[in-house]
Amino acid sequence: MANKATTMDELLAAQGDSVKQLAQGDAVVGSVLSIRKHEVLVDLGAQGIGLVPRREVGFYRALNIGDEVTASVVDIELDNGYSLLSLRKAAKDRGWDEVLVKMESGEVIEVSPYDANRGGLLVEYDGVRGFLPVSQLSAEHYPRVGGSDKDEILQRLNILIGKKLVVRILDCDRRANKLIFSEKEAIKDGLAARLKNLAIGDKISGVVTGVVDYGIFVNVDGIEGLVHISEISWERVNNPGDYVKVGETISAKIIAIDKDRLSLSIKQLSEDPWMTEVDQFKPGDKVEGTITRITPFGAFVQISPAVEALVHVSELGSGDDIDPEKVFTLNERKEFVVLAVEKDSRKISLSLSKKVKAKK
Repeated sequence: MANKATTMDELLAAQGDSVKQLAQGDAVVGSVLSIRKHEVLVDLGAQGIGLVPRREVGFYRALNIGDEVTASVVDIELDNGYSLLSLRKAAKDRGWDEVLVKMESGEVIEVSPYDANRGGLLVEYDGVRGFLPVSQLSAEHYPRVGGSDKDEILQRLNILIGKKLVVRILDCDRRANKLIFSEKEAIKDGLAARLKNLAIGDKISGVVTGVVDYGIFVNVDGIEGLVHISEISWERVNNPGDYVKVGETISAKIIAIDKDRLSLSIKQLSEDPWMTEVDQFKPGDKVEGTITRITPFGAFVQISPAVEALVHVSELGSGDDIDPEKVFTLNERKEFVVLAVEKDSRKISLSLSKKVKAKK
């Protein structure tokens, strides 16, 4: 009489408690049995054979027969009797454990973004995908652009794809599948040390990272600095982009230090030409000048390369209906008389040399 076939359950039972039956979600260790085009078979010993499907064949690029691998059980038994395994899920599970350890320790780690969107950079660390928001980039990498040009922001972020960045983990939530990185936090300690070595009045060198309507952003050894439009030149500046370009190295003077940001001045590296040129003007002098601005309270007049003076509306005639725009035209030249020179407050007052009638 033939022996009765032994079932897998009976074989496992015969092994006693030393063999644990597989359950979905278990992490198992096995050795690679075969590598095929569409699948990898893994020997799990007494727990049978596991199958890693085609979509994960390329996950272990240097996989060889005999290699030990850790996998996660997706399904305990397929139609062919194999267990369905995932190498990627096991790696991700281990990755979450590692991520939590790194966040709790505050350790600085190195990552390379694999993609970008307008909000920031997509990053994978130890099999776990996360996000590095624009707001958490360092001064060196922050995409300072004029206005809100999202396409230009994306272009600047795309440059960082594949580049090695030093970051800290700012937040992680395995259940919500949330992982946030911060480059600013990673460089914070070194930033504080560098700030201690800087003082108001120091001359620094930095790289222009952004040119906006109100000024110029500068990266000073990882510290963000701003040259306000009023500190670019002693002359009146309409467009900061006429003076510098992104990527250009400039020199500037530190005029204020606010927490982790520097306020800088380019113009204060040179003598104020106004203070020299103003000495040539005295009350009663007749001067020629060009109308540069017209406002409801008067007109501004360029009377030398560095000196701008004001013709107040009260000097244009009597009455409340005097309109400077009916008296002056932008860029026209006229003759004026100097009424007062106030050197301390940087003001020169003018009057028209002859009374004129408003233009009709």
